[in-house]
Amino acid sequence: MNHSTARINYDRMSRFYDLFAGTSERRFTGIGLHMLAAQDGESVLEIGFGTGHSLVALTQAVGGSGKVTGVDISKGMLRVTQSRLKQSGFAEQVDLRLGDAAYLPFNAAGFDAVFASFTLELFDLPEIPVVLKECRRVLRPEGRIGVVALAKTDGVAVRIYEWAHAKFPDFIDCRPIYVHKVIEAAGFQITEIVERSMWGLPVKIVIAHKLS
Repeated sequence: MNHSTARINYDRMSRFYDLFAGTSERRFTGIGLHMLAAQDGESVLEIGFGTGHSLVALTQAVGGSGKVTGVDISKGMLRVTQSRLKQSGFAEQVDLRLGDAAYLPFNAAGFDAVFASFTLELFDLPEIPVVLKECRRVLRPEGRIGVVALAKTDGVAVRIYEWAHAKFPDFIDCRPIYVHKVIEAAGFQITEIVERSMWGLPVKIVIAHKLS
């Protein structure tokens, strides 16, 4: 799916995204946030923040001395997230940006951690290394990345899902990826992997550190 189509689709879905996808995904995202273990005073970036639940959790974790930044391609998702942050009392602590994770608008080595949950698999395969390279660029030395993503395996559920994605890419806009392989190839050292299942599809939750 091209970026313009993705932007339009997520703008349309933003108001009700939590009803059909957010609840199921949030459990795995929560595991990823726990593993990322954002600390008081850290600077953390989330790419593809969606409806903003993770940004709230990250802001709570880094405290008043920390900084949380979010980037998403959808104006609709940004509006939903702005409302959520305002209700949570964190609107002034989070820097929200409308943008593409393949071209992050930040200086190098500015973040202690990057988080991406059910985001990487939305990009076309050739773009995934570009996104991860950008994540690595904006991380400080020894910075870490947390990724939650559908994982590619030889299972029947994955093959069916990939078939559906090929037939209806505008509706099923992501597909399982070789999570740990693409992360390692981008210059990260994986330190922790947890495997789970969602609707019979494998999910991998990975923490990795930037290699110097």
